[in-house]
Amino acid sequence: MKPLKAELLLLIVTLFWGSSYIFMKMGLGTLGEFNLIALRFGLAFILAAALFHKRLRRVDARTLKYGALLGFLLLGVFTCITFGLKTTTTSNAGFLVALTVIFVPLLEVLVFKKRVGPPQIFGATLAIAGIGLLTLNGSFQIRPGDFLCILSAVFYATHILVTGKVVKTSDSLSIGILQLGFAGGYALVLSTLLETPSLPSSLPTWMAILALGILCSACGFILQPVAQKYTSPTRTGLIFALEPVFAALFGYLFAGEMLSLQGYSGAALVLLGIVSSELLGKITWAPSTSHRKRRAG
Repeated sequence: MKPLKAELLLLIVTLFWGSSYIFMKMGLGTLGEFNLIALRFGLAFILAAALFHKRLRRVDARTLKYGALLGFLLLGVFTCITFGLKTTTTSNAGFLVALTVIFVPLLEVLVFKKRVGPPQIFGATLAIAGIGLLTLNGSFQIRPGDFLCILSAVFYATHILVTGKVVKTSDSLSIGILQLGFAGGYALVLSTLLETPSLPSSLPTWMAILALGILCSACGFILQPVAQKYTSPTRTGLIFALEPVFAALFGYLFAGEMLSLQGYSGAALVLLGIVSSELLGKITWAPSTSHRKRRAG
């Protein structure tokens, strides 16, 4: 596959993920939060398992265990987003969840004691300023939905770090499919305990579930690893940084959501922080060769 084609596929995946916030809003009109998550990931798992059933026959206990762990983290991600969307806009949710890019290196510092570079510090500073403008109201209080979306980004960053560890010793595609099944299964149990599980009762809700299950989950999780093999991590990160832009666009087109001037300024700072962290993070921040020679002399 040529890099241009791979990057177009990643752009399509990003478009799907950006649209997921408005589809979740649509589904929440008639379905409970855990019910929505169960239907979304259950459908995605059935489709992915049907396509790669031969691969899943060779799954061992370790891969199954990793799938269960990642499915739990995935449940945390989408539980926070789904409940968060009840008290925040799709635009805010998109930009706040995109903070995952900032939280990944920060968690690496806290958990794995890695050193953080100037790009991550600069990007995090911009993003934090953006969060303040995007979420704080006149009384300097953050809405519960905004807080949950930030927590979702922390869950997602943890999911990314754990994924990076477990795929080194197990089949990545099988783990990717199994996590969908486990996330859907956990959500179904919670829906049974806390809600009354049901199927969608209207055409718009069915459309939302089908879009979430087929496009945003099944296609997204299958196309992403395939396309990423043929382009650089930097370009992938920059393409994924467009997700909140698409989320805001869909929120404007289909829900009439508009940010205030302060909100747009905050969104721009969050996006700038993400892009600068991704782009500048690929630069090697170390003294030049000539400088080291002068110090050695």
